[in-house]
Amino acid sequence: MSTLYQKQALSSKSHTPADTGPTARPGPKYRSRSSRGWIGYLFIAPNFIGLLLFTLLPLLFALIVAFTQWDATAGLSAIKWIGLQNFRDVLQDPNFWQSARITLIYVGLSVPCTVIVGLFLALALNGPIVGRAILRTIFFIPFIANAVAIATTWLLLYHPTQGPINVILKALGIANPPQWLVSSQWALPALIIMAVWGGVGYATIIYLAALQDVPTELLEAATIDGAGAWTRFRTITIPFLSPAIFFLLVTGFIGASQNFGMINLMTQGGPGRATTVLSYYIYQNGFEFYRFGYAAAMAWVMFLVVLVLTLLLWWFQKRSVFYD
Repeated sequence: MSTLYQKQALSSKSHTPADTGPTARPGPKYRSRSSRGWIGYLFIAPNFIGLLLFTLLPLLFALIVAFTQWDATAGLSAIKWIGLQNFRDVLQDPNFWQSARITLIYVGLSVPCTVIVGLFLALALNGPIVGRAILRTIFFIPFIANAVAIATTWLLLYHPTQGPINVILKALGIANPPQWLVSSQWALPALIIMAVWGGVGYATIIYLAALQDVPTELLEAATIDGAGAWTRFRTITIPFLSPAIFFLLVTGFIGASQNFGMINLMTQGGPGRATTVLSYYIYQNGFEFYRFGYAAAMAWVMFLVVLVLTLLLWWFQKRSVFYD
């Protein structure tokens, strides 16, 4: 009997699966799930590599260079550590403060005008008008058009003698129309007008999307209660549009404060220094005067100012932005 029991025990052990113990190897299902995870990381790896190479490393290098004196034409061996001297020079530079004032005027006028004009266009295009889809496309085209083509077109429009704008103004009875880009008084307003024209289509599209979330039942109830169009707009439409308004203000403020391309193409900071915003002044010091350390210090000062103002906008939105 004992011999029979021993044979049965040995037989049961020989048929026990080898992969059921605590040290069992993962099955095919587990291995396939793990491999799928690595494939996902491979798909997003190019994005992380690009962020590291083209954003994080340049930021770190710019921070280090901001504490040095470096003429890039002399090579890396010419880097000289000078501590906070660049930042002290920035705060004592009258051209820096003049550029900061010009930047503040440019941003403070172009962004609110873009937001307001875009709102009125969106309200107009949201109604039942003929060719609404075509009009939406036409207004959005300037936002995606090539910068060189836009600059060339506006250079022709702003021509002081042959430009269509001044020709129309003269036909309306204005004997001495503005000289626009060749005038230190009118160059900055000309750029602001062009910035509003270029950004209003994008703002309109954002508003049109937000207008779809305004509850029609509230508007109908307010109409039944005797509320006028302005009251409905102020008490119902604007609160529901406030997240879109806040989004446009923040992104517009950050984008306009960094505007460089159009100014470089159209005025090169002139006439004189009439359109030399901070971004263009930083470019001049870095790539024209080869003062890379000083330019990096200005860029970081500008970054900190924009960051503080953006945080203030975030604080303000907690009290004034309505989230449904």
